[in-house]
Amino acid sequence: MPERIAEVTALLAEVLAPRAPLTVIVDGGDPGAAAAFASRLAAAFPSASRAWSIDAVLGLTGPGGGFSDSALNVLEPATDRILIFLRGGSRHRFAEGDGERRAQVVIDHRDPEWPVIRQIHPDLADPDRWYLPESRAFFAARAADWDAKFGDDIPRYAEAVRLAGVRPGDMVLDVGCGTGRALPALAAAAGPTGRVLGLDFTPDMLEAARKAGRDDHATLILGDARRLPVADAAADVVFAAGLVHHLPDPAAGLAELARVTRPGGTLAIFQPTGRAELAARHGRTLRPGEALSEERLDPLLAESGWLSRSYEDAPDRFLVLATRHS
Repeated sequence: MPERIAEVTALLAEVLAPRAPLTVIVDGGDPGAAAAFASRLAAAFPSASRAWSIDAVLGLTGPGGGFSDSALNVLEPATDRILIFLRGGSRHRFAEGDGERRAQVVIDHRDPEWPVIRQIHPDLADPDRWYLPESRAFFAARAADWDAKFGDDIPRYAEAVRLAGVRPGDMVLDVGCGTGRALPALAAAAGPTGRVLGLDFTPDMLEAARKAGRDDHATLILGDARRLPVADAAADVVFAAGLVHHLPDPAAGLAELARVTRPGGTLAIFQPTGRAELAARHGRTLRPGEALSEERLDPLLAESGWLSRSYEDAPDRFLVLATRHS
């Protein structure tokens, strides 16, 4: 059994076994993937525990109305039932419905040899128990090829930096900087009297940034966006590309970004692709209430110390600008 699968199933068994007896329903992925994952998960449970892993029955019709809807679309979580959704594969590519939203556990399963937990409901486990190691595993496996896959996005980063209004002398934080694609543009805008810090929690991403020479433009720091190693009100501009929707608690993450920003400072939430295009790339459609939807993001910003100034969701760019409350 690949080591990564063993790590994921062991963690889930550790979280779920104390709740036995219960039913664990696994669905999603390619045909057979759910059954295979369920079997591995069942094997990870302590032999003394009473728990059953059941592959969800196919052919149920959920709110999406499609023949390939997830069985999770018509089931609700319960105290004795845990729903696990596997992202990836062809069966749910155009018919995710509400399966992922209803599931208490979501696993990125596009590479069955390298599954990664992307969500565990906080009623089951505190994010501190799984978020950092699982997210690092997700990005570490992609770091070496990240620029080769997305390098043509760099001009869009430069334009987003311009729109964010970085000025000479500014202190700028690139939170979740990844391989540092925004750092040269941020450094050029801040000028020789400014300072740029690139922070990411995945060592492999920072190493890729160094190999690309982007440490010439900024100081690279290993740091968790939820607990930044930065003083209060230190930053004039916070640039956050592809960050907020990955956080287990977006409101808490936005509040942490507000903590490190001076009153009147700017937050730029950016993606080099619009939300609908990004969702389609991952084989799904947009769902109401997602963290970056305008109807949800505006209240989240307001509750976290920010005043939203603009919201743009174009095919080739997602950019939200907000100002730190005084």
